[in-house]
Amino acid sequence: MNGHDAPHVSSGRVPGAIGRRGLLAATGLAVAGTALGANGARAALRAAAPATPAASAAGTFAVPVDTVAHTRTWMAWPDDPAIWTGRRGGRRGGTTPSLAQIQANIALVANTIAKYEPVYLCANPAAAAGARRACPSANITVITTVPVNDCWMRDSGPVFRTDGLGGLDAIGLNFNGWGGNQTYTNDGKVAARVAALVGVPFTAAGLVAEGGAIETDGAGTLMATRSSILVSNRNPAMTQARAEAAMTAAYGASKVIWFTGVAGQDITGDHVDATSRFLAPGRGLVQQPNATDDPSDVWTKDELNQYSVLSAATDARGVRIQATKLGGPDYYVIRQSDPYFVGSYANYYVCNGAVIASQFGDSRADAAAKAKLQSLFPGRVVEQLNVDYIGLGGGGIHCVTQQQPKP
Repeated sequence: MNGHDAPHVSSGRVPGAIGRRGLLAATGLAVAGTALGANGARAALRAAAPATPAASAAGTFAVPVDTVAHTRTWMAWPDDPAIWTGRRGGRRGGTTPSLAQIQANIALVANTIAKYEPVYLCANPAAAAGARRACPSANITVITTVPVNDCWMRDSGPVFRTDGLGGLDAIGLNFNGWGGNQTYTNDGKVAARVAALVGVPFTAAGLVAEGGAIETDGAGTLMATRSSILVSNRNPAMTQARAEAAMTAAYGASKVIWFTGVAGQDITGDHVDATSRFLAPGRGLVQQPNATDDPSDVWTKDELNQYSVLSAATDARGVRIQATKLGGPDYYVIRQSDPYFVGSYANYYVCNGAVIASQFGDSRADAAAKAKLQSLFPGRVVEQLNVDYIGLGGGGIHCVTQQQPKP
């Protein structure tokens, strides 16, 4: 499979499936067990805020690699039955999970991460009580002052930056509902509202993108697919050079490694973060096809291409990147038979002391992926979760989380 946003279609499966979010409408701070309103949330967050901008003005802000220590994880609680229908739908079919099903998976992810670090869960006021019941951990705080449309906090949330001097700020990628394919009346404002709640400076980037579309090594190098950035429903007429300038300025980087990606198959345009990830400066990971995958499939070709490009690339320092392969699941063995299902081991989330990853019911591939991740993150616990409903929705664990790094 390639991209948390698109299905991997094996030989014999339906070709050209649309996958993640295209299946949707085609269009601790507080005391445990409480939900924070505007005043309480703002006061508590700002009390825990880092140095003021003036104190860190001499530093250079950059988005750090995912593996740095976190202050907290941000997530969002979905509550729109028009998005999560439990019916076949979308532009080319596929079974969308029901609202109860996706909520159960979001709760599982939140409760698991909360074992390792605080989770701040943005929920609409009418849904806050349900979110609290589903997420009883003392390390989860429900925030009711950041309205949301959906659960994909990786794409709608702020991208935090640090400066190495105790400073923290945030950028927004001008989320537009994956090119206007889904309602974003609230989600388009989530990034700025979260930054305001935390009490850090906020800047809008010079392009339209989503957090899942850009990977950073924290040392000057980015990865992205052209099919998710250089597209008319995000950045019409924008050249690659202009996109690079906007991305590097926003992320505090100097180089972009581009993959071709896969266009027109899902509404996110093949986000990079379910196929290729940075482990550290000079080190990357790329999910690769299973032996049963159709070699002519566009997603199979994309995975192979991303490994070929990354393993031959140098980073911003001029260092050749060491690319590690991560095998994918067998789509004939996994629990889900829907051709739109997203089976990405690479869409894991790194939190303090743990790696939270998916498992799909292919016992051999699941075990191999866990062993590989354990070898790559030897100081962390690897937790594998059954989050098939997120996969049916077209995403993974990284897609529904957004880290706030320690400054």
